[in-house]
Amino acid sequence: MAAQPTPKEPTSKEPTPKGAWKITFLLFLFMLVNFADKIVVGLAGVPIMTDLKLEPEQFGLLGSSFFFLFSISAIVVGFIVNRVETRWVLLALALIWALAQFPMVGTVGFATLLICRVILGAGEGPAFSVAAHAVYKWFPDEKRGLPTAILSQGSAFGVIVAVPALNWVIVNYNWHYAFGALGIAGLLWALAWLVLGKEGPLVEASSTQAAEPKIPYAQLLTSRTFIGCIAATFGAYWALSLGLTWFTPFIIKGLGYSQQQAGFISILPWIFGAAIVLLAGWLSQVLMARGVSTRIARGVLGAAPLAAGGAILAIMPHVQGTGLQIALLVVGTGLCGAIYVVCPPMISEFTPASQRGAAIAIYGALYTLAGIVAPAVMGSVIQHSPTLLDGYFTGFTINAVIMVVSGLLGLLLLWPNTERARLAGQAVATHSPVVPAKAGTHPA
Repeated sequence: MAAQPTPKEPTSKEPTPKGAWKITFLLFLFMLVNFADKIVVGLAGVPIMTDLKLEPEQFGLLGSSFFFLFSISAIVVGFIVNRVETRWVLLALALIWALAQFPMVGTVGFATLLICRVILGAGEGPAFSVAAHAVYKWFPDEKRGLPTAILSQGSAFGVIVAVPALNWVIVNYNWHYAFGALGIAGLLWALAWLVLGKEGPLVEASSTQAAEPKIPYAQLLTSRTFIGCIAATFGAYWALSLGLTWFTPFIIKGLGYSQQQAGFISILPWIFGAAIVLLAGWLSQVLMARGVSTRIARGVLGAAPLAAGGAILAIMPHVQGTGLQIALLVVGTGLCGAIYVVCPPMISEFTPASQRGAAIAIYGALYTLAGIVAPAVMGSVIQHSPTLLDGYFTGFTINAVIMVVSGLLGLLLLWPNTERARLAGQAVATHSPVVPAKAGTHPA
C-alpha cells in the first residue's frame, strides 16, 4: 500500500498571515517578562545574601531551585499544547509567573523565597518552547529564522530593560519591591494577551492534520540532530544560568564594583548577546534563501560561535584588569546566543507539526537541566576556594570547558538537512508511513 504524503505547511511563496508580526511582538514581550523574572535574584543577589545571611552554597541552591521543576513542567506542557490551543496555555503561564512574585513583597525567609522560585520555574519552564510553537503557526519553515531570533531577543531585552529599572528599585527602596514590580508586569501582559492573542492559522487550517503521519518519539528523540541540539544548547544554558545567578555578585564581590555600577555592567552581556542573536537569525535566513543547506545555515552557524565563545571565556581568568576581564566574559558568553536561534527550527525541520510542540518542549526540558547544576556548582566552588576571586575564576573556567565541548558536539552532530530523509528510511524499514523530504533540503 502506497504511503500517504505528509501534508505540506505553506511555503515561502504564500503570504504570511495578517497579524503574524503582532503576535510575534506580543510573544517577544512574553519572553521579556520571562527573563526579567529570571534575572531578579541574581541582580539582588548581594542584598538577598546580606539580609538572609546566606552562604555561597545556599545562594547557589537558590539559583538552582528555579530549575527544579523547570524541565518536568516543560515536558508536561509540551504534550498539552499538542492538544490545547497555545493562547490559553500562554495565558495560564503568565498568571502563574505574576502570582509567584507577590509573596516576596513582604518579609520572607529563605524557605519561602526558595519555594516561590520553584513555583516560578515550573511556570516558566515551558515558556520558550510554547512561544516558539505558537509563532510557528504563523510562519512557514523558510521564514522562521527571524521570528525565532525575535523571541530569543525577548530574553536579552528583558534584561536590558528590566535591569536598570529593577536595580533602581533595589538601590532606592529594597529588593522586595523589585519582585512586586515584576508581578504587576506579568498581570499586564496577561491582560494584553487575553485581548489581543490569537491562535495561528497555518497548521489549524489544514483539514488533513489529523491524518498526518507521526514519527515514533523514540526515533525523534534519539536522532543525531536532536541529541546535537541538546548537547550544544546545554553548554550555552550553563553560561546563561550562571549569568542569571552569579554575574552581578561577581561584579560586586569579585571585582569590587558598587550595586549601582553593577546594574549597568550587568546588561552588557545581554546587549552583545542580542546583537549576536539578531545577526544569526538574519544570516541563517539569508543563507537558506541562497540555497545553502541547513547543515551550514543552521547547524554550523549555531555551534561554531559556541565553541569560540568558550575559548574566549577560558582566557578571562588569566588577564589583568577588570575592564578586560569583563570584556572577555561579555564576548565569550554572548556568542552562545546563536544556538538558541537555530535549534528550534532545526527540530521543526524533521518533526511532524502535530508532534512539534512536545519535541521542542522535550528539547528545552533537557538542555535547561544545566540550570539546576551550574549555579550550585559555582556556589560550591566559591565556598571551597582559597579566595572569593579564585572561586569565581574556577567556576568560569569550568563554564568555558563545557562551552567548547558542547560546541564541538554540535558541529559533529547537527545535520538537519539529512535527518528527515533518514527518519523516512527508518519508517520504511519498520512499515511506518513514509515522511517525504521537504522541498529545498539537500540530503548528503
